[in-house]
Amino acid sequence: MQENSARPTGTVAALEQVILDRDREVLVALDGDTIIGWAKTHHWSYSDGPAEAGHYLGGVTVDPFHRRHGVASALTAARLAWIWERSADAWYVTNSQNLASIHLHRCWGFDEVARSASFHTTHFTGGEGILFHATAA
Repeated sequence: MQENSARPTGTVAALEQVILDRDREVLVALDGDTIIGWAKTHHWSYSDGPAEAGHYLGGVTVDPFHRRHGVASALTAARLAWIWERSADAWYVTNSQNLASIHLHRCWGFDEVARSASFHTTHFTGGEGILFHATAA
């Protein structure tokens, strides 16, 4: 997912449905009362080729002014803690050209599993997607 803003987009009803889903975690990072970042997880109840059923890190978006200050790392650590309370496995997918995402996730031991044009409902344009997996320590 690529956003131009740190604020979630879409309808209020769609956002409320995501927030209330017990199989997902949605987090926001605040600077005072201003949202400077947000992130979510997904749960897939079925496999899609090499993309197994399980908990996946979803998009993480940080306001450009607040990047490189640990916001994405903090949101990712919190989401992984939530996932690892439920499963020994965590997954995520990203575009092969998204080097910032690949670098961010290295410290949690994510290893490449497969490359494809799509995994579950995520389709990649302008490159190929990479599926990553990590196991709780």
